[in-house]
Amino acid sequence: MRRHPPASGPLAALLCGSCFVAAAAAHAADRPTGRPFATRSAVLGTHGMVCASQPLAAQIGLDVLKRGGSAVDAAIAVDAALGLMEPTSSGVGGDLFAIVWDARSGRLHGLNASGRAPAAMTIERVHAAGVGDRLPDYGPLTVTVPGCVDGWVALHARFGRLPLRDLLAPTITYARDGFPVTPVIAHYWAFSERRYPDSPRFAATFLPGGRAPRAGELFRNPDLAATLEAIAAGGRDAFYTGDLARRIAACVQEAGGWLTVDDLAANRPEWVEPVSTSYRGYDVWELPPNGQGACVLQMLNLLEPFDLKALGFGSADHLHLLAEVKKLVYADRAVFYADPAFAVLPLARLLSRDYARRRLTLYDPRVAALAVPPGDLPLRLLDPAERRLGAPPEHNDTVYLTVVDADRNAVSLIQSNYAGFGSGLVPQGAGFGLQNRGNLFSLDPTSANALAPGKRPFHTIIPGMVTQNGRAVFPFGVMGGDMQPQGHVEILCNILDFGMDVQEAGDAPRLRHTGSQEPTGETMTDGGLLHLERGFAPEVLAELQRRGHRLGDPAVSYGGYQGIWIDWEQGVLRGGSESRNDGCAVGW
Repeated sequence: MRRHPPASGPLAALLCGSCFVAAAAAHAADRPTGRPFATRSAVLGTHGMVCASQPLAAQIGLDVLKRGGSAVDAAIAVDAALGLMEPTSSGVGGDLFAIVWDARSGRLHGLNASGRAPAAMTIERVHAAGVGDRLPDYGPLTVTVPGCVDGWVALHARFGRLPLRDLLAPTITYARDGFPVTPVIAHYWAFSERRYPDSPRFAATFLPGGRAPRAGELFRNPDLAATLEAIAAGGRDAFYTGDLARRIAACVQEAGGWLTVDDLAANRPEWVEPVSTSYRGYDVWELPPNGQGACVLQMLNLLEPFDLKALGFGSADHLHLLAEVKKLVYADRAVFYADPAFAVLPLARLLSRDYARRRLTLYDPRVAALAVPPGDLPLRLLDPAERRLGAPPEHNDTVYLTVVDADRNAVSLIQSNYAGFGSGLVPQGAGFGLQNRGNLFSLDPTSANALAPGKRPFHTIIPGMVTQNGRAVFPFGVMGGDMQPQGHVEILCNILDFGMDVQEAGDAPRLRHTGSQEPTGETMTDGGLLHLERGFAPEVLAELQRRGHRLGDPAVSYGGYQGIWIDWEQGVLRGGSESRNDGCAVGW
């Protein structure tokens, strides 16, 4: 394990906001309760709670609960609204993952609704198209089958109460009549003005008047209203077969890709068993690969032997430990996280306590690691004849949202286009963009995440759930690509180690380490960058530099969090939605 030598250097670029931080903390300290960094109190309710990254979408979900809808009904309605109101992150052209707590049976259910690569797409054909060592960031070669609508339908069939058309109706109305764009979403929307110069249908749909809508301006999307009406009337077949499927396939093929109607028709989501570890007396649950949720569990296993509370929140020891544990786990992520239909993954070994103890022998509490090797575990790629493709479900950038209903059914749901609006491709008259999730395939044929026909790419989006004594207590999630496992761990430590409430846990300043090994093939050789959000003490930053950390830009994205704590003893729901996004928690 190569390490940085102790380093020192100017901190001016990172400490320029220290006066602002001090003033903000002083202002926040005027609140009669809560930590100095808390922006507001947790939202309390008894009958139901919805947390989402857009206030109108959250209100739609609360209305569904008040009409007798289940937590899943409300989650579908909220996600549909976010696809309209936050198209910079989500929509029916993307993928979906969910963990559902069913209160009646006392069971957790995991849903993987991520789509696969086209059947005609191979590494050889990609190279023949003039691509270099990795897939492009945008365009037709990054499009995989959208799994979102299949996810809605599978969730609704098992846990829904109200008709699907009722759940989509509010968004259809907003799409036709318009809604006011919120400030943070408008900020990210503006990035798209130059990102897709060769996509006239993108501009026609999302850049009315030749530019992104500004905060407070009304945005309408009648094409999306028509798409949602078709789904409301025809279910999954309206999206994956017939006219809309032909338009999706034609859009990709015209641009030079290989997605077909047959690829869309063959898509199916998969019900999976969540995986877990214990931490501080709670059970933490994530979904297994092809997502990165197991990273959270690995990191918690590495952290469990340490007394974080004694280290102190925001201390150099606390932040150094989190950064180094992250490096250890992401080295494994680069090698062992992929579609399990194409490789025998050593997941049980990765999540074992014995393995965590062996990995901790590489940890140095005083010096930052420069490079980290993956664990010495077996990995076998499956031959084509062994691959388990298209297994049917039982009986049949990113937004995160969570819902709990009066019966204490709980949903943790995450959905994404991957990068912003995704590939930049918009099917004719459809009102939504197609995801660019295929960008995360590797073109190295020896990689577990190597591109192959019908394969699901490595996925960043992960929903989380915490249980205790056989009951759900905390559905939660953090948006933001590679930040998500780091964010999950930080949120959990804030609550379970440092005693913060659900709102404080999201408002607390975060760290983000970048530059670890990636599933697409890049390798960390220089220790990466440790980004620290403004709010940590200058002397802490200086000590981290002394230990060899290279400090990065404090203004990077630190994700966006929502969570609901279920207080079974009091019968109270406590909702949190961090201030970095436009969202809110609403309850009744």
